[in-house]
This record gives sequence, structure tokens and C-alpha cells, in this order.
Amino acid sequence: MSTRSHRYTITETAALTGLPATTLRYYESIGVIAPISRGASSRHRVYDEDDLDQVMWVACLAATGMSVSDMRTYIANGGQGAAAARDQIDLLEQQERRLAVEAEQVALRQRYVRLKIGYWQALEAGDEARASQLSDEASALADRLKRTTKNEERR
Repeated sequence: MSTRSHRYTITETAALTGLPATTLRYYESIGVIAPISRGASSRHRVYDEDDLDQVMWVACLAATGMSVSDMRTYIANGGQGAAAARDQIDLLEQQERRLAVEAEQVALRQRYVRLKIGYWQALEAGDEARASQLSDEASALADRLKRTTKNEERR
């Protein structure tokens, strides 16, 4: 039985992590992931288990919508251990706040859709008073959505 760790091509790494090969190359070129070793004869990237672990961390961070700059900072801080704990916590708390705002916006959009469904159901049933009420609520909600979107763009 071989004790040699498994090695992965960029195609295999992309399939395992969900990140396209182009993204893997880009992340390496800008320092989000450490330089990947190359095959002796082919000069193609060869990912080992440690590389795969690091790429999985990055894929998870990317899935949260974290910016490339913040991912780079997170990975760099990771090598400092406990000395960087406060910076890591701050970075992740910022991302958590961004996700909370996104979740609120999604919830508002879902409410808007529910109001519009109700509006059309009321029209179908011939209940014009209910349709008018739901239309007014949807209009107010649309205004709220516009305001929250503009506030997000300013941040």
C-alpha cells in the first residue's frame, strides 16, 4: 500500500471544489491561494491534499459572497494562528452582516411576490377591493426594496 498522498489535476480539483479551472488559476495568480506545484515534465498544476484543503476553504468563502480581497486577507491571516484571531473574527462578522442584509432583501422580494400572487388571485376571484389593497401593499414594498438597494449601493 502506498503512503503517497493523492495528487489532483486542475480539472479534478475544479470538479471536487466547484470552482472552475479559470477561477483556480486566477486565485493563484492574485495570491488568494498559494502557488501550486507543477508536474516535472508537463509543467501542469498538480494539487496535493493540502492544496485541495486550501481551495475548499476558499470555495466555501466564495460561496458566502466574500470579496476576493477579503478572501486573500482571510487566507493570509490563517497562517498567523491565534495572533490573527481578532482580525479573522472581524472579517467574518462583517461578512455575516452583509449576508444578513442580503437575507433581508431576499425576504422582502419573497413578500413582494406573495403579494403579487395574492393580487392576481383576488382579481381572478373578482375581489377588486382586495386586489387594490394588495396592489397598494406591493407598491409600498417595492419602494422599500428600492431604498434598501440604494442604501446597499452606497456602502
